[in-house]
Amino acid sequence: MAEKVRFPSSSGELLAGLVDLPHGEVRGWGVFSHGFTLGKDCPAASRICKQLAAEGVGMLRFDNLGLGDSEGDWGDGSFSHKVADTVEAARFMASTGRPVELLVGHSFGGAAILAAAGDIPGARAVATVAAPFDPSHVEHNYDAVLDRVLADGEAPVRLGDKALTLRRDFVEDVRRADLRDCIRTLRRPLLVMHSPTDNTVGIANASEIFRTARHPRNFISLEGSDHLLTTPGQARRAGRIISAWADQYLALG
Repeated sequence: MAEKVRFPSSSGELLAGLVDLPHGEVRGWGVFSHGFTLGKDCPAASRICKQLAAEGVGMLRFDNLGLGDSEGDWGDGSFSHKVADTVEAARFMASTGRPVELLVGHSFGGAAILAAAGDIPGARAVATVAAPFDPSHVEHNYDAVLDRVLADGEAPVRLGDKALTLRRDFVEDVRRADLRDCIRTLRRPLLVMHSPTDNTVGIANASEIFRTARHPRNFISLEGSDHLLTTPGQARRAGRIISAWADQYLALG
């Protein structure tokens, strides 16, 4: 069962989300950050959150600016905006009496979770799935229009099934993003999950995140999975692993 919610983004637009409600005894609450332009209903977000909810961890997954059911224009966003809205999502959950203890992010959303964690005081555990070490890794998605964007300020781009506008501010913002200090000073248990056969974000990214992080840290190989976790059972498997790993941290309260 999922509860439809809306909450203001860091720039005022209303973001649309779903809270996958925990089954049985409530073990804790969390926020999930989706990949680059994927949205809250993509397989990784939906299946991981539903699995966590089935195991007693309620999860908020939401559409970032201008995606899915959320207001605004995706082109007005940035990596920094995605990070800020992740913090806003956690604040919203706390305002409804569901304080966030677990942060989970997939792909570009994993990078956002790492950057946002320091501004979410109640978070006790952080898990990334197929996350890039350098957020500017996403440039491969729009490299065909990059020169035009930098020259003209913006350009239309097709990303997956979405026709969007890419702006120079986004490109410059993502190029400035550096996760090293965020990871090094995370001060929270970190679970890094990645497929060794991920052809979109290579597993070397997981190695860099893991090497930069301090203990407690764990790495789990998602062998047999593709980047988007569309292979049958892989997203649910990731959810079960996160649930088991986070149990000791959710139990602190």
